[in-house]
Amino acid sequence: MAAVTAGAPEPSSPRAAAPTVETVLAFVNTRADGAGRRELFDDGDSFAAWVADHDEFGDATAASPATDADAAVARELRDALVTLLLAHSGDEESRGEPLLRAEQHLRSVGALYPLATVVTARGVELASPQTGVPHVFGTVLAAVTTFAQTGDWARLKACRNPPCHFGFFDRTRNGGGLYCSTGCGSQVSMRKHRQRQRDAREA
Repeated sequence: MAAVTAGAPEPSSPRAAAPTVETVLAFVNTRADGAGRRELFDDGDSFAAWVADHDEFGDATAASPATDADAAVARELRDALVTLLLAHSGDEESRGEPLLRAEQHLRSVGALYPLATVVTARGVELASPQTGVPHVFGTVLAAVTTFAQTGDWARLKACRNPPCHFGFFDRTRNGGGLYCSTGCGSQVSMRKHRQRQRDAREA
């Protein structure tokens, strides 16, 4: 990603993201948008193909093929997480009732896919004790939970430029990043400029 302005992250910043961030971002950045990205959880087959491309899930869908219902669960979990990340970006539309619904959904999912504490000489981590597709959801929740305990949880955001909402780790020094790229920041600035022009003409 190139150097960016207008509230976008600064990739040249020395702040680095924890490895669990990559798992969370890979999961939330599976949505279709208006810029050419396609839906990766469209059905059971596409969801299984995505899982197979990510080593952290092992061969979760090899013995237990993913179904269309599994893909629907994945979309609901992803969209709830995106709502939280939009709230981290200060997006007004994600606050209030949408955020409460997302948090409630995540509590329900957490109860369905409980995590296990794994203690070794190297340290302690959370992991999914389940197999198959539930292992995928548990692994995502473990990554979210582990990273959320760090002081950088609020830096995990979703781009405020609709319909992008691409997840990113905000590396700005002050944690003020709002957009995933310069392009999205410029689009928002241009829309605001055109709106001001329309308002001026109408006045």
